[in-house]
Amino acid sequence: MQDIKSRIKLLNERFESFEKGIDLAEKKSTLNSLEAQTLDPELWQNQDKAKRLLREFADLKGEISEIENLEETVKTLNELSSDEALSKAEGQLEKLTLKLLLSGKYDKKNALVSIHAGQGGVEAMDWASMILRMYLRFCERRGWETHLVDMTSGEEAGVKSATFEVVGTYAYGYLKGESGTHRLVRLSPFNADRLRQTSFALVEVLPELAEVDLPDIKIAEEDLDWQFFRASSQGGQNVQKVSSAVRLTHKTTGIVVTAQSERFQEQNRKNALTLLRAKLWLLEEAKKENEKKEIKGKYHPASWGTQIRSYVLHPYKMVKDLRTEVETANTEAVLAGEIDEFIEAELKLTNH
Repeated sequence: MQDIKSRIKLLNERFESFEKGIDLAEKKSTLNSLEAQTLDPELWQNQDKAKRLLREFADLKGEISEIENLEETVKTLNELSSDEALSKAEGQLEKLTLKLLLSGKYDKKNALVSIHAGQGGVEAMDWASMILRMYLRFCERRGWETHLVDMTSGEEAGVKSATFEVVGTYAYGYLKGESGTHRLVRLSPFNADRLRQTSFALVEVLPELAEVDLPDIKIAEEDLDWQFFRASSQGGQNVQKVSSAVRLTHKTTGIVVTAQSERFQEQNRKNALTLLRAKLWLLEEAKKENEKKEIKGKYHPASWGTQIRSYVLHPYKMVKDLRTEVETANTEAVLAGEIDEFIEAELKLTNH
């Protein structure tokens, strides 16, 4: 009983500290403002804007409800000790406290995640497809929507590269720490001798930014070189007879992006511009940080020297993050998208 009382006392202290870190009245004021905007009869004239607004409203409403429910639970625990309720409250507080760490300017934004096969040929392409599945499953578990923007398949197996959009509040904040090189060690399924093979995949995470988010970054039409081709991802009887896929080159910086997952060229053009805008933002961030030692999120080639996490499937099973030292032997769960422990540890380390 004493242990429970000690935990309740600690929970009260942590919750008081948490309350000081948020402004619940401001959150409720923002919610009222968003609700008023949802009632605008002209809202659905811009469907993308309407969907973003409704999602933001629903997420904030849910967050406020979580805080109020936890506050009520803490009060109840002070009157009636319950180990089960206490454990649940501790978990809820931990979850809400993590959001306080997501205070970056664009942390609330959707994310654009790109995965590139590194050294290792067909092995690396297969590894890139495994990483892609891991992140898609992680997003699915969190209730986030994902939309494929571009994908280039490998000749024999896997993918050379893939880019997808993650739609969800704090998607960028949660995923940005996943940028870097991911290393796999396993027995090769593509080698008759079943030799041990090391492969690399590079993960790049960018915030999805609208033009209004970046008033200082102007994209002039004369700086853009548009090329159109037939999408390679559409196969069989539905293969496209028109050039709907887009390759966009920004002449000033040399940045090249492609988008081909949508059936219509106009949507692929829009996706390509969104991706270009994010890459131009990253370039500006690199310039701002140029006097410092190194910037977080800077592009590195997929190689030994830049790895953030190691996934070993042979001769033993272990996934280990090289920044936080978090590790687990449950490799199957990790590759099925259960990477919360790694992400949360990196968030705490970065914001310590």
